[in-house]
Amino acid sequence: MERLSHGYGRVLDGMLLTSCALLFAMTFLIGFDVLLRNVGAGGIPPSNELSEYGLYLITILAAPGLLRRGQHIRIDIVLRMLPLRLAWTLEWVGDCAGIACCLVFVWYGARVTLASWLGGSVSIKTLVLPEWWIFVPMPVCFLMVALEFVFRMRQLALSELAPRSDAVSAS
Repeated sequence: MERLSHGYGRVLDGMLLTSCALLFAMTFLIGFDVLLRNVGAGGIPPSNELSEYGLYLITILAAPGLLRRGQHIRIDIVLRMLPLRLAWTLEWVGDCAGIACCLVFVWYGARVTLASWLGGSVSIKTLVLPEWWIFVPMPVCFLMVALEFVFRMRQLALSELAPRSDAVSAS
């Protein structure tokens, strides 16, 4: 299980690097588009649309890796004020709720993606794309976040009865 977790962590690191590369490319694209508009060359017509897709992909690709690193949003200051056993229990509650929410998004995303693919839906803006291409990262990435919650729960089960210490903002 430890080897699987380590290998999975490397995949998540790759996804984080991809998010960084997308952010860099999007920043360059927007800057170049503004430059072209300012010099009267008309800009890059699909830059707004590509930026929208880029923001979506950056967010969804980074989510599992950020959870792995403990850099997600959490209210750990409250856990530090509670008795250790209660805080540990609330970590379990949070992880279970996280898995449940992720699985809802996986189910919904898979349904929407499948319906779009079967219907042959097309997104027509500046770019013309099969709509399912836009939807498919959502169920995949939320499934990966759910899997990361499983790894976190395993780690919590093997640890002492106390809240997690990753990314603690209060001492």
